[in-house]
Formats: sequence, structure tokens, C-alpha cells
Amino acid sequence: MSSQDIPEENLPAEQDDHGAHGAVTVADEKNPFADPGLPPHEHRMQDIDERAAKRSERTVAFLFTLSMLATVGFIASFVTIPVDESVYIFPLGHISALNFALGMTLGVSLFAIGAAAVHWARTLMSDVEIADERHPIEASPEVKAKVMADFRDGAKESALGRRKLIRTTMFGALALFPLSGVVLLRDLGPLPEDKLRHTLWAKGKLLVNMNTNEPLRPSDVAVGSLTFAKPEGLEEHDHDFQTEIAKAALMIVRIQPENIKDKRELEWSHEGIVAYSKICTHVGCPISLYEQQTHHVLCPCHQSTFDLSDGARVIFGPAGHALPQLRIGVNDEGYLEALGDFEEPVGPAFWERG
Repeated sequence: MSSQDIPEENLPAEQDDHGAHGAVTVADEKNPFADPGLPPHEHRMQDIDERAAKRSERTVAFLFTLSMLATVGFIASFVTIPVDESVYIFPLGHISALNFALGMTLGVSLFAIGAAAVHWARTLMSDVEIADERHPIEASPEVKAKVMADFRDGAKESALGRRKLIRTTMFGALALFPLSGVVLLRDLGPLPEDKLRHTLWAKGKLLVNMNTNEPLRPSDVAVGSLTFAKPEGLEEHDHDFQTEIAKAALMIVRIQPENIKDKRELEWSHEGIVAYSKICTHVGCPISLYEQQTHHVLCPCHQSTFDLSDGARVIFGPAGHALPQLRIGVNDEGYLEALGDFEEPVGPAFWERG
């Protein structure tokens, strides 16, 4: 077989002065995936000068030694520095001396080990380029044919196609088995309670003045006044008072009915007395400022402003939605009472909010 019978892309490349790293041939120009070869190897200073290699060796040894000293310092800091001792670091101010010492020594120890390893590899370990042949990833046609034949033989021998009862029960077992993992989820803890959407307010609960601890009558609320209320039965000495009042705190304002713009707000009020959540819908601060002329309430934390004459909608500030309104009425004894709970979650928005 002559060289003329061999395809051009299989002809060996002509060698130049660099030996195996040959020049590009005509065949290579026609083949876009031809091996371009490797550039001539350039020796490092450490490869030709032993003194330079010794300097690199001493540098690596110094970094490893620094890591050892920093580790000893970490242990010593943990043992000797009191937990409550502080140190002034500009511009951080006063910080924990123990945390600062542990962080610095541990950081130096890890950094020194990493820097030593990198310097060792870059200056002393061999950096000669090595070319490796890339083999085809896919299997040969003979291997593919054998695998498919083995698969067909296995499927035939299993009789899965003929044994329908086995096939059906097997699929059922495999489908039901993962459900056992659902049972194990019980050990992760109790199911989440729907506490964020509900408060102590319920139908028939009296509105109790926060200052006097007395139930409120419509006559107790003057036009232009701001009154704070809590649900009947919630006392300050209760162990969960702070948790419950943070959701149930109520502010009551009396507005002339003709000045109420929102139709639902008017229907949920009693003779112009409206009841809204006191908890700001931005980050949950208690609202305490009321402007009589405009019927606006202001959150003192971030200046979110709500219009109580128009459904407590947000007219200024970062709050995302209006204050929830509590539907109120008067019972047979003439006291203001709730006609249900808030229909919307109180306070800041959360990911489950509908």
C-alpha cells in the first residue's frame, strides 16, 4: 500500500526544528480539528537554578510554619481570652476580642496552607505539558448490539410481558413504597399552625379600652378621637399577652358617616365608629399618630400613612397594603362588639398571604 492510498488527514505532520511539535501541513489546513501541537516548553528559573529552587523551598516551608504558629495562636486564644472581653478595631468599633482573635488566627492558618500549596505547585512541581490521546466516548457497534441483545434476552427470560399479575403488583409496590417516606416526615416536627391569619377577635368579643380595661360604648368614642382597644378576656398578666396583643391591637376612630368614602368601611362601622388594626403593614410597628382633619394615621417608624376615611389605604410610605378593618356592632347591652375576626392577615405581608 503506497502513501498515495492513505487519506491526507492521516499522513504524519512534517517535523520542524522542534521535533514532534511539527509545522502545519496542507492536510492540517484542510482539517479544522487537526492537532495544533504544543508550544516549546519554557523552563522556570527553579528548573535551571538550584538556588532559586532553594528559595522557593524556604518560602513554602515558611508558609507552613506560619500556619502552624497561627493554629497554636488559635488554641491559645480560645483558652486564654475571656468571652466578655472586647477590643477596639477601627473602623469596626468595639468587637469581641475572642471572636477577632479566633477569626484572624484561623484565617491566617488556612491561608498559609493554601498559599504554600500553590507556591509549591507553581515553582517546584513538574510543569511539563503532557498530551494524552482522546478516545471515543460512545461504545462500538458490536458492544451496542450485544447490550441490546442481552436486554432483549433478559426481558424475555423475566416473562414480564406474559405475567401480567406480576407486572401489575410490581408497579403497585414501586408506586406505594415512596409513600413510606412521607410518614417519616412526621419526625421533622408538628404541622405548622395557622397562627398568622387569625387573632383573638371573634363574633361577640367586646371591645375593651386599653387604658381603663372597661368595655366601650359608642358614647365613649368622640368624633376626632383615637382610642386603643383589646379583645375581651385578654389580660396583661397572661403569659401570652405580648404575642396576642401584637396581632389583636385595635385602634378606634369616630368619623362623620358622610366623610367615609369606602362603602365597605361604612357598612362595617357603627355610626361612623371604625375599627382598624393598630399594627403597621410594613414591619409591624404600632401606629399611634392620628390627624383629625384629614383622618390620616401615621406609623412613627417609617412614616407609612393610611387614610382611615378611605378603607385605611396607603397614601404614603413603604407599607405594602391597607390596614385590616374589624367589623363591629353593638350588643343588646349597648357595648361595642366584634362581628368576627379580621378577614385579612394582620401586620406585614408574609409568603403565605393570599
